[in-house]
Amino acid sequence: MDSKFGKSQTGARFEDLRFLTGQGRYVDDIAPASALHAVFLRSPVAHAEIRALDVGAAAAAPGVVAVLTAADLTAAGVDLSMRATVVTNRDGSKGAAPARPVLARDRVRFVGEAMAVVIAETPLAAKDAAEEIEFDLHDLDPHLALTVGGPQIHPEAPLNLAYDWAMGDEAAVHEAFRAAARTVRLEVSDHRVIVNSMEPRGAWAEWSDGRLHLCVNGQGVWGQKAKLARMLGLPEDAVRVTNPDVGGGFGMKAMSYPEYYVIAHAARALGRPVRWMSDRTEAMLTDNAGRDLVSMVEMAFDAGHRITGYRVETLSNLGAYNSEYAQPIQSELFSKVLTGVYDIPAAYLAVKGVYTNTTQVDAYRGAGRPEAIYALERMMDVAARELGVDPWDLRRRNFIAPAAFPYRTPTGETYDVGDFARVLARVEAVADRAGFAARKAESAARGRLRGLGLCCYIEAILGDPTEGAEIEFCAEGTVNLYVGTQSNGQGHETVYARFLAERTGLPVAAIRVIQGDSDRIASGGGTGGSRSVTTQASATLAAVEVMVAAFTPFLAAEMGVDPGALGFDEGRFRAPGSNLTPGLIEAAAMARAAGRTDLLRHRADYTLPGRSYPNGAHVAEVEIDPETGETRVLRYAVTDDFGNLVNPRLAEGQVHGGVAQGLGQAICERVVHDDYGQLLTASFMDYAMPRAADLPFVTFTTEPVPSTTNRLGMKGCGEAGTVGSMAAVGNAVLDALWEKGVRRADMPFTPERVWRLLQPAA
Repeated sequence: MDSKFGKSQTGARFEDLRFLTGQGRYVDDIAPASALHAVFLRSPVAHAEIRALDVGAAAAAPGVVAVLTAADLTAAGVDLSMRATVVTNRDGSKGAAPARPVLARDRVRFVGEAMAVVIAETPLAAKDAAEEIEFDLHDLDPHLALTVGGPQIHPEAPLNLAYDWAMGDEAAVHEAFRAAARTVRLEVSDHRVIVNSMEPRGAWAEWSDGRLHLCVNGQGVWGQKAKLARMLGLPEDAVRVTNPDVGGGFGMKAMSYPEYYVIAHAARALGRPVRWMSDRTEAMLTDNAGRDLVSMVEMAFDAGHRITGYRVETLSNLGAYNSEYAQPIQSELFSKVLTGVYDIPAAYLAVKGVYTNTTQVDAYRGAGRPEAIYALERMMDVAARELGVDPWDLRRRNFIAPAAFPYRTPTGETYDVGDFARVLARVEAVADRAGFAARKAESAARGRLRGLGLCCYIEAILGDPTEGAEIEFCAEGTVNLYVGTQSNGQGHETVYARFLAERTGLPVAAIRVIQGDSDRIASGGGTGGSRSVTTQASATLAAVEVMVAAFTPFLAAEMGVDPGALGFDEGRFRAPGSNLTPGLIEAAAMARAAGRTDLLRHRADYTLPGRSYPNGAHVAEVEIDPETGETRVLRYAVTDDFGNLVNPRLAEGQVHGGVAQGLGQAICERVVHDDYGQLLTASFMDYAMPRAADLPFVTFTTEPVPSTTNRLGMKGCGEAGTVGSMAAVGNAVLDALWEKGVRRADMPFTPERVWRLLQPAA
């Protein structure tokens, strides 16, 4: 049973039939028919004092059951303040922690902040009543720029500075730059984007027999359970949280939001279920946004073009409040892969987080690692041009050598394994770099500019290293596998069921994967940081070992053999001298008949001894029409090192999705506010999402180097596509524009922005 590596699964996903035929059971599909409807009154301005809030007319409106404000929640004993993780500043103090109320009190700080909620029999009645709420807002100057200073948002954060954080050896970096043969400096903008999951956020809550049940489309249930208990003053065993089918999360749905606490309190106070589902514009106004930072990047080189020092100074926008993990994203998580795949002896990262009168920013697919790699890989291309060397050769010259692993980075990470030169050689062939010159000439003959862009990335698997799994044998011959993660569309039901079947011989059709229910599953780390399959498969393997060990003495007695002689292989228990070879379904039936119900459930927890580091290389090829600025990504190749692949098809799907999200940010997506903090991109008429025609076919190949930090040799894959794609496209665009004299090009590469870059040359 101590097989070190996993098998490679094949076959279609089990979930697809119900999802593609509209049979998914999402949060808005399963709300109780008797549930009341919640509609939130949201601030129409970015920054203002609340001088009056009169809900009398709304409360008297037809169909209205209740209208609640912050004062009502406080009077009911609800703790209004949401909590968030703060970092430790460079001077040893803690980052700012201004209170974020679930309903605004005294002041609103971004357009869309909830001021009150109307609970009514129908959604139309609630919407109509919300229009009846009278309020008086005294406008204050908004702070919108990504700068320290400006109009004050929180008294706890002078100059709107949320945190001032640093990591690395500043003195060593200073000396590296002093002694350098050449230095290169580049400002890199990584603009704000909206997550736009296919299913917007939603939840419903019910109160029954002294217990609260919140059903929410999240990425895990246990953290939400603990927060609900704290804020509503309930014991944790009085709270149940469930996640049904979830239509995309991407980090945004891993967080708690004010609406969940408000409707949970309303359900308890009113004694009736309460439901809320955001529409698309409401989601764009209130969902945590992604990215939104500017970095000044500097690199020092010796005479042989080896990197001797690396320095990054970043300004990061947190929005109006701390979201749950916002402060660590562009500081601690950015630092995990600060130096990427390169052997850099000295590095330093300094980050200042800034509050602005905009929606909160938090984790978005990759959470700090795409931002770090984007800054680093844009720098590598510009540095190569300034040094007069080939960008591919500059990377090869500075790769961490395979013999150097395990490798400790300047920020304290220990990369376990890697062969970055092998990965680069594979993608160079797959992308047909040798044929690029001919393709460029063909584009030029049509009056087009063609560029080739490379990104070599690494990312760090994050999240709780501990996960549990429980296997239950049911009377009807089925098997329940209880897991601590939560699928948001990744195919967990398929990969987990097949993994258990391969390890045990259980019929895969008999296995039911149970997830997302805090009553049925003791604990779990949820989904995020590409942790799911690595941690959950490891825990499942541990549970299988516990199960086999538990069945062995029982079956040995039943079979009349010595327990030491009984083995388990290929899904059967076997012993010399016995013709009996029971499988686990048969063993469970024997245990049930013997009254051994203790053998029908088996649980194990497993803690990964270290994190793994997926890595790879992306190559994008773009063509630009200089007359219009239109940029098209024509070819795209990826070679990844994900270690051993448990399910190659799912891994490739994750890469395709990640690349699509990275290309979306690079080519078309961008959040725009006006000077008063109004969101100008609050619908799909104004916020450009990538369409199928915008994406090329993605050629996916792998060059696995098995990880040494888990028994399966795996490395996560969920966020890797996004980590590598933005810089690949950005470098391709600059490559195409360089011959026209363009020396800086920032995302998104919309036609208008690219056209403007070309005007000086025109």
